[in-house]
Amino acid sequence: MVNSRSFLSLVLAAGLATTLAACNGSSDKAATSPSTSTSSSTPPPSTTPAPTTPSVTQSAPVPAARTKAELTKALLELPDLPSGFSIDNSPDEADDTKLSSTDARCKDLVLLFNAKTPPGAKVVATRSFTGGQQGPFFDEELDAMGSPAAATALLNRTRAAIRSCKSAKLTVPGTGSSTVEVSEISVPKAGTGPVGGRFVADGGPLDGGEVLFGFTGIGDVVLAMSFDTPDVLDGALGDAAAKAIKVLGAPKTGA
Repeated sequence: MVNSRSFLSLVLAAGLATTLAACNGSSDKAATSPSTSTSSSTPPPSTTPAPTTPSVTQSAPVPAARTKAELTKALLELPDLPSGFSIDNSPDEADDTKLSSTDARCKDLVLLFNAKTPPGAKVVATRSFTGGQQGPFFDEELDAMGSPAAATALLNRTRAAIRSCKSAKLTVPGTGSSTVEVSEISVPKAGTGPVGGRFVADGGPLDGGEVLFGFTGIGDVVLAMSFDTPDVLDGALGDAAAKAIKVLGAPKTGA
């Protein structure tokens, strides 16, 4: 049986991170259509109408796309957390961890989990926290999706994938494979369209390991978090969403 942090980093690094968002992107347009005409009190027998100035339409400038520095600034920092936490800079050794299943209902969950970054993500920023050698541990990720619609689509896809797959096999190179039971869980109503998921290893070398996921939308950005215990989930997800909303402001678009 692996410890909680090992299991959390193994699952997290595999990439089940996704989405959401509040749609807020209409551009204001200002149009001016000055029309100038002249006439005299006794016009000549034949007159030609004065030319009309064409309408001029100006589109509001498109906001610049998100940057990694901007997303990083919106992540939680130690002053935002209770005392006892530190930033976890340990190297990630789980890039080759894979989820697999012969059940067709798990196909999309497997695809999302095994992706190195969320499908369609333009920019990604991450940070990991630890409460000590015995935890609790949690990771935070912000994914700029390019538009609120793209964020919403990814979040909806993740929700559907979690609901449709009941169990799958998690394989960790050098450790072995275990069956993980998959279930949807309730998460705080932070951000827009929150989604929650839970993986629990049943049998094998990962037996007893648990990871909980929380996803929500911050405009065009998806906030994704993972935890080794439900005790931290509610407070951390709510705090992370509040900070991201404050720092990131209105949605942005762009590649």
